[in-house]
Amino acid sequence: MKEAIKKSEVLIEALPYIKKFFEKVVVIKYGGAAVDEKGIDPAVLEDIVFMNYAGMRPILVHGGGPLISKFMKKAGIEPRFIAGRRVTDRESTYIIDKALHSINQQIVNTLKDLGTKAFGLSGKENNLIRVKKLKGEVDLGFVGEVTSVDTTIVKQLIEDNIIPVIYPLGVGRDRNLYNVNADDAASEIAIALKAEKFVLLTNVRGIMKDKDDPSTLYNTLTVIDIDKLIKNKTIVSGMIPKASACVNAIKGGVRKSHILDAGIPHALLLEIFTDKGIGTEIVK
Repeated sequence: MKEAIKKSEVLIEALPYIKKFFEKVVVIKYGGAAVDEKGIDPAVLEDIVFMNYAGMRPILVHGGGPLISKFMKKAGIEPRFIAGRRVTDRESTYIIDKALHSINQQIVNTLKDLGTKAFGLSGKENNLIRVKKLKGEVDLGFVGEVTSVDTTIVKQLIEDNIIPVIYPLGVGRDRNLYNVNADDAASEIAIALKAEKFVLLTNVRGIMKDKDDPSTLYNTLTVIDIDKLIKNKTIVSGMIPKASACVNAIKGGVRKSHILDAGIPHALLLEIFTDKGIGTEIVK
């Protein structure tokens, strides 16, 4: 009986959030080492299905770095990274496309098995993601910077209660295929859709004062706070592009960004449908 009462209390706590976010768009980015040929952890997909049945409009953007590297090595290409970005020649763009398509189909099939409708998309299709060549001190090859997002097909899907599952490739004005950072792509998609939330799932609890001590987690930060934490080197290394993607989304009109540990069971539901949350939320 106590267990049943506890479950009902959880549902009651979730009710105002279900009402608040009904029919609101939430863009979720998940990638990195957790996404490989097996697809995404079923618990993450269960959360997304729950959100969909609760009336939200989730959109999943995924990467797949480990599988891409595996495919490249099979083709005799040694993966190279500069400042966290993959060096990409023309042949590699097609290998990346193949690897991400494989993961995409696995995710779509799993979502369907969980009882919802889903549809896989590449950023190269329907002008979804248009890019220009990323310029920097070092030439990374066919790596793109997002210039525009055409949300036509995505809006059609969510209006029909179908979950879009997107992988981040883009096409330039030169009609070449470009590799795109998944965090950046997801952030720009969230802006284009005027999303309520942008959620970045990673392998750490969120932004912490001491990266090795979860008890120092920042529950809420502002855009100005993020800038200060980058300058004083509290936010370093791989967390910088993630925090920057969240800030970009906020500056583009998204109401809130979140950084969560995907390794915590049902992290999405705990962050969105409970009073305290479990990660770091970033607000204007």
